[in-house]
Amino acid sequence: MRIAAIDIGTNSVHMIVVRVRPDLSFEIVDREKEMVRLGAGGLDGRALTERAMQHGLLALSRFRRLADAHRVDEIVAAATSAVREADNGPYFLDAILDRTGIRARVISGTEEARLIHQAAVYGVDVGADSAVVVDIGGGSVELTVGSAAGATFTQSLKIGVIRLAERFGASDPLSKRDEREMTRYVSEAIAGPIAQIQALGFDRVIGTSGTILSLGTLASGDNRDSGDDVRNLRVPAKQFRRVRRELATLTLHERLRVPGLDPRRADLIVAGAILFDTIVRALDVEEVTLCDLSLREGLALDYIHRNRTKVAKVEQYPDVRRRSVMELAERCNVDADHAGQVARIALSLFDQTADVHGLAGREREWLDYAAVLHDIGVHISFPRHHKHSYYLVKNGDLRGFEPEEVEVIALTTRYHRRATPKKGHPGFGGLPSAQRRTVRILAALLRLAEGLDRSHSQSVNDVIVSPIDDAYFVRVGAHGDTELEMWAAQRHVAPLEQMLGRPIRFELLRPTAAPVPATQVDAAPSPPSTAAGAATP
Repeated sequence: MRIAAIDIGTNSVHMIVVRVRPDLSFEIVDREKEMVRLGAGGLDGRALTERAMQHGLLALSRFRRLADAHRVDEIVAAATSAVREADNGPYFLDAILDRTGIRARVISGTEEARLIHQAAVYGVDVGADSAVVVDIGGGSVELTVGSAAGATFTQSLKIGVIRLAERFGASDPLSKRDEREMTRYVSEAIAGPIAQIQALGFDRVIGTSGTILSLGTLASGDNRDSGDDVRNLRVPAKQFRRVRRELATLTLHERLRVPGLDPRRADLIVAGAILFDTIVRALDVEEVTLCDLSLREGLALDYIHRNRTKVAKVEQYPDVRRRSVMELAERCNVDADHAGQVARIALSLFDQTADVHGLAGREREWLDYAAVLHDIGVHISFPRHHKHSYYLVKNGDLRGFEPEEVEVIALTTRYHRRATPKKGHPGFGGLPSAQRRTVRILAALLRLAEGLDRSHSQSVNDVIVSPIDDAYFVRVGAHGDTELEMWAAQRHVAPLEQMLGRPIRFELLRPTAAPVPATQVDAAPSPPSTAAGAATP
């Protein structure tokens, strides 16, 4: 299974594409980031600017194309403080859905902190130890305490780097007075949460987010690219203090030329350095472990953990069309053994009569899905269950299918018993003539296949269709009692005889010890010596 996880943050919009492994871990196969600055001028309840929203929509449109290129099965997207606080946040979410089809949700600061902690302890081996996780965003700072099992303390504070830069960063370079004011402001904001964290106790501190990774890269002093190869890197706290002192003395123009610093962060990195150094000092620790996993990875992990059954289903059925069919069948409590038997027989009949009906692979796939779903209407009630099946298929959220395909599959289930297709029936009459013929053929094949498992005992091993003279002989290999199957087959064969233009006669072969492949065709059949029954048009 592949998942795209998108973090619509105050400063940046990030996306990762992950491949889920069988053990429910994941590997990142692609990632992308855009510095959109949604929060610029739009925090504390103010509206998101039109410019920021347009940049965000453009980035998310590109992300959607990238996700589609990777054929992801799910896209999970979360918006944080900028959208959470803006009075036009709901409008922006609607615009995202209209433009890209991505259904993003706003998450609370507490939920954001929980997800970040989940990602951090996935990336760093914490075990039973207690770890503080610090994440610095554009609008907020998340602080958590917990182990690999999860966070026991979460806090989200409105002291992100965009807020601080807009409030205290008017001078360039930052004046000593503004630096003192910023430090005092941060210290007061974190005092309560830090006291609670100290009371709980902890063994280590983990720093996540782009701001902290950029600072960690500069602090490590070994010419890494910003944020690259830093997971589990331990950086002494005093090195963050050194970086803070150095950055605070530089102008924006000078910061743009600092080796290892992403130029897109140059305007906010001073606020980030002061903020993080103040937090590290308050925690009174000697080192910080860096982690490059954050909210987007937390979103992916949370989705995997909440949808274990669905993830397993994707691994079992990688194709989204088949998977959505099987999910619908399971929701409706289909008899899987019977549905599978009917599908095998129907496809065998399809393959062995292909020269006559002239249908191809696409129609064969429709027949397969219709066979799996033909009895889902029993979920509502047995009488008229064929009509209930039609309704459920039509409204079953079959993903990956075009509307006309869904109509053909639904109609094929509709006609697996009782009436045959008529132009006056809802849905059928509106199809093009070629598709009406397809439905007639598929429904006739399905009707006979269903009859050949009338007892739901899967007693038929194989069916071999042989054209002899002016008729078709269907030789039925079976084990056990097949009286009901032979009786039902003769009752339901007429529509297929009409479509093939020949009578069909049945012969029951001696019981076989093992199934023969369902698509076997007897290339040189001899006329059956006895017929269990015959039917004519």
